[in-house]
Amino acid sequence: MADLKSSKLIYLKGWLFLLILIISVTLLVANSPRWTTVVLVLLVTWSAARFYYFMFYVIEKYVDGTYKFEGIVSFLRYLLREQEQHKKDEENV
Repeated sequence: MADLKSSKLIYLKGWLFLLILIISVTLLVANSPRWTTVVLVLLVTWSAARFYYFMFYVIEKYVDGTYKFEGIVSFLRYLLREQEQHKKDEENV
């Protein structure tokens, strides 16, 4: 699949993600209308966004400048490679 290049389609994609979020939160809260549900949904949303930011920005800018984020699977592969390299480094000490 080719990269999305149209700025209008990129914005549309972002708004559709927001729409999915709003509908999902509304259905969850309607299914279980308690303050704990609202708080947990807010915490999940916030922490998921922060973790995604961590994967694509923090690692590349502050930990490993050679790492280029391509998606969640690429991040998992990166972690596995880093773990293997760390083990090799410890064996060589």
